[in-house]
Amino acid sequence: MIRIENLSVAFGETEVVKNVSLDLADGEILGLVGESGSGKSVTALTLMGLAADSARITGGRILFDDVVLREAGKPCDKALYRKYQGAKMSMVFQEPQTSLNPTQRVGRQVEEMLRLHTGMTKEEIRKCVLETFEAVGLRDTERVYASYPHQLSGGMRQRIMIAMAVILHPRLLVADEPTTALDVTIQSQIIELLRRINQKQNNAMLFITHDLHLARRLCHRVAVMKDGCVVETGTAEEVFDHPSQAYTRRLVEAVPSRMEGKAEEQSRDREDNKQNPVLKVHNLFVYYQDGKSNQPSEQAEGTGGKRRTLAERFFRRKGQCVVWDADFEIYSGESLGLVGESGCGKTSLSKAILGINPCVEGEIIHASIRPQMVFQDPYSSLNPAKTIGWLLQEPLRAEGALDRTKAMTKGDMEAAAYDMLRKVGLEESYFHRRPSQLSGGQRQRVSIGQALITGPGFLVADEPVSALDVTIQAQIMELLQRLQQELHLAYLFISHDINVVYRMCDRIMIMQEGRIIEIGETEEVFSHPREDYTKLLLSNS
Repeated sequence: MIRIENLSVAFGETEVVKNVSLDLADGEILGLVGESGSGKSVTALTLMGLAADSARITGGRILFDDVVLREAGKPCDKALYRKYQGAKMSMVFQEPQTSLNPTQRVGRQVEEMLRLHTGMTKEEIRKCVLETFEAVGLRDTERVYASYPHQLSGGMRQRIMIAMAVILHPRLLVADEPTTALDVTIQSQIIELLRRINQKQNNAMLFITHDLHLARRLCHRVAVMKDGCVVETGTAEEVFDHPSQAYTRRLVEAVPSRMEGKAEEQSRDREDNKQNPVLKVHNLFVYYQDGKSNQPSEQAEGTGGKRRTLAERFFRRKGQCVVWDADFEIYSGESLGLVGESGCGKTSLSKAILGINPCVEGEIIHASIRPQMVFQDPYSSLNPAKTIGWLLQEPLRAEGALDRTKAMTKGDMEAAAYDMLRKVGLEESYFHRRPSQLSGGQRQRVSIGQALITGPGFLVADEPVSALDVTIQAQIMELLQRLQQELHLAYLFISHDINVVYRMCDRIMIMQEGRIIEIGETEEVFSHPREDYTKLLLSNS
């Protein structure tokens, strides 16, 4: 059905896609994998007629059922593409929050596909949208239909995008990183939904991802891209079990795995440090004071009458509780993993620990001074107008402003920034660059340097590798582990990737609906999970 023949695409004088050839048949799912910048998305956007006007096809062509859609040396025929886009070929983007219009209810946004491409009546359109919502696994479809995007969870928004893409039953569905920002259980649901749609509608699917686990689970065939070229193609089993190219082998080896046992040295080190917890959390409740009385569920209340009475009194006095009775410690040199679905309270707990949200009851005792946080997306957390050197010195300036005894001279701060660049594996030349001039992995290294430059001793790492491809993930995890040993750091490591947590963490906490339901040694929890929810998380990873 789809033939991409020797396609080359350039921006200006730079060729970013080079002689790419791919075939896609009816009912087939083709995975397109590779590192960031390898040309995956440009290939897909060119296929869909959505590439930027500055993109030029310098070679090859694209055919749909032997109809030439794009060809080298010719401009994009937008009138021709309008006949195909939506009706015969559709796309699901990575981040639905930025793809959906925040000012319109989602039902109306999905209706637009039917208004543009069919002659249905208003009543028929509404009925079709509600039926499609139900088909993609959305419950309470009337409420969802009338909701704005911000009123829905990440998984629900992605289902809306999928409903929009499949409502006209297109023969080709392009899914560009559709599960990257979702937690493991929602990821699994979206993958099963895409598989079910593929089987029911017999459509072809181009599935773009940097998550090799997902590509293996979903795809019939896989194409591996590097530096704009397809370096290997084959069935999913052939590519992942017997890769022929060194680059593919490197990608496969970089995927975090539970096959490697936990290091006994780490466990012994932590046993020696049990007398020195860097953080104690005892009977901690976290809430948002919104003036609403959000009554606790029976599960959250516990079984004891005294606990129930305390909870009821707490809710009458406070607002919406998001973390219930958290109780744990983190020791010097330890990594404690925190795992759970979106909305379970992970980030709310970390904000309370760091003092960002003061609406708490219970005890938070720090042995370290000014603990720091590494955020998920360094591009949005780093000031784009400042140089890397300035950004690294900012925590030192802030510390000096708070405590005059710790104020440093300009020369000392610059020296500390250069030293931190070396520690996080960046050359001194990066001192004068800006965030836009760095790759995703390099920006994350800068964020880690910012968090460590004041010597905090304790770090909260909130999804620090989830937006990175597998080889960069491996580099950042190795960096965090090396810095932990050199600087005797303790981490609260938040992630939705179970395999990353297994590789990084000594102990693991499982969180559900605001409660820590299981905590223990990582190996023990993975081998013998007690709770049904923990078993579900592990089975989906």
